[in-house]
Amino acid sequence: MRRRRFLELSSAAALTACIAPPFASTEDAYVVVPTSAGKIRGRVRDGIAVFLGVPYGRDTRLTRFQPPQPPVPWQGVRDAFVYGDRAPQIGNRRPRSESQVDRMNTFHLPPDDGDESEDCLHLNMWTSASLPAKSSQRPVLVYFHGGAFNGGTVNCSLYDGTRLCHRGDVVVVTVNHRLNAFGFLYLEQITADPVYAGSGNAGMLDLVLALNWIKTNIARFGGDPSRITIFGQSGGGAKCATMMAIPSAHGVFHRVMSMSGQQVTAAPQKIATERTQSFLARLGLEKVPPEKLRTSLDSQPLDKLKDAASISSAWLPVVDGRVLPRDPFSPDAPPISNSVPMILGNTHDETRGLIGGSHPALFSLTWQDLPAALTQNVGAFLGPVSPETIVAQYREWYPAYTPSDVFFAAATAFRSWPGQVIEAERRANSSAKDGTWVYQMNWPSPIAGGKFGSPHTIDIPFFFDNLALAPGMIGEGQAAVASAQPLADTMSKSLIAFAYTGNPNHPGLSHWPAYDLHRRATMIWKIPPEIEKDPRKNERELAATAHYHQPGT
Repeated sequence: MRRRRFLELSSAAALTACIAPPFASTEDAYVVVPTSAGKIRGRVRDGIAVFLGVPYGRDTRLTRFQPPQPPVPWQGVRDAFVYGDRAPQIGNRRPRSESQVDRMNTFHLPPDDGDESEDCLHLNMWTSASLPAKSSQRPVLVYFHGGAFNGGTVNCSLYDGTRLCHRGDVVVVTVNHRLNAFGFLYLEQITADPVYAGSGNAGMLDLVLALNWIKTNIARFGGDPSRITIFGQSGGGAKCATMMAIPSAHGVFHRVMSMSGQQVTAAPQKIATERTQSFLARLGLEKVPPEKLRTSLDSQPLDKLKDAASISSAWLPVVDGRVLPRDPFSPDAPPISNSVPMILGNTHDETRGLIGGSHPALFSLTWQDLPAALTQNVGAFLGPVSPETIVAQYREWYPAYTPSDVFFAAATAFRSWPGQVIEAERRANSSAKDGTWVYQMNWPSPIAGGKFGSPHTIDIPFFFDNLALAPGMIGEGQAAVASAQPLADTMSKSLIAFAYTGNPNHPGLSHWPAYDLHRRATMIWKIPPEIEKDPRKNERELAATAHYHQPGT
């Protein structure tokens, strides 16, 4: 018996036979709520109703590489006690257990949970159990996970919405969807089969379907369907940026926060088609007649498809003229979303985790090693700027920096930061200029003696207010949590204020101005937070001369 089904049956057997009315009492062991596909039963924990593994679409094994379909309605009550399956993964090297972690020397997110399968269109919800369902006034926070477009999942304790619900009386939703080739295999120039219309953006259409499910059903969980905020980190932020340019998503979300994840351009049809041809060749299907391709693809076992998907690490949404008619943020901010308030943020030391986490030798570079290290690791981002020029400039600006400090600072400035700068500048040049805010995360993680600084992903436990659930990021023990908690209080309150009003300012926070090209006001998340005008201006201007090009596009 599969693990998930076993847990569902075990959990159900432990409960009483009666069905409690929706949100009747925080003392109820569980709660039943009707949805558009059928009734679901969730647990009530600490006054919060929790629903895990709720299907918002049907098993994608039945619609492989095709746009998603709504879930098949069910009779009776479906238990929502455990996470649903994760999407098939490639390139996801996150540990699945704490035993796989070097806790002393590795900055890491908590482990993932759940099996992998194509039956992956599930979401999770947290909402207060203290109010009747008819009081549909709570803003809704919908989180998209990172892992680029290749891997990742929301099946992780880090994304638990309990504390956000207690802090701000919001509804929190986290979403799984198709990834890599399963979500972004562009078949429209390979076959005329109509079922593959939109195939290059199937993973994005999964998210659109999830948002439509939320808009339709969230009032039954106490949520306000007119105040839906999407937010995501890394690849999740890129998905948020892409969503802003998708016409079919217009009106199903109302605010956006992108955390270390931008998508300036998407894959053009030519590159996407070449990627698909390589995928088919890996399967030995390159000569299959177009009219027989569906049968051939549907007959492939999951492991072979995952192997074929591994031919690329740059599966991306496609500018297909259908689902995604234009690049997300090129040549300008998408006008369709100019009325949508947006927060954009990055961390000060993105690449200390992104690159340094898997290449520990980069923390002990010499001046002689440094130019070659830059070329090898971020050469594609440097453009006409030579490594020697970069080293000379950084040594002048920051004379106390070690060679490794220069490497990570430059790698961050040229690789991880430019997309955010471009998106913020283009929003500032649009009618959305009064509805854009920018932050930089500067809080330093104490992990491994502090060598990671403020790395990629460090803002997640602060916005979710889940410091105690992230010892591999924040440090272990009550003292580590207590020292960082004031910043988590402030950051999570800003997210909640943004969900309520479309503005992240709140009492207790020094005024956070909207972003413009004159001041470039940026909230620096540290203790205490402060506004800085045009932080790292010298680095930003040098990186701009490289003419940023998004990999895979």
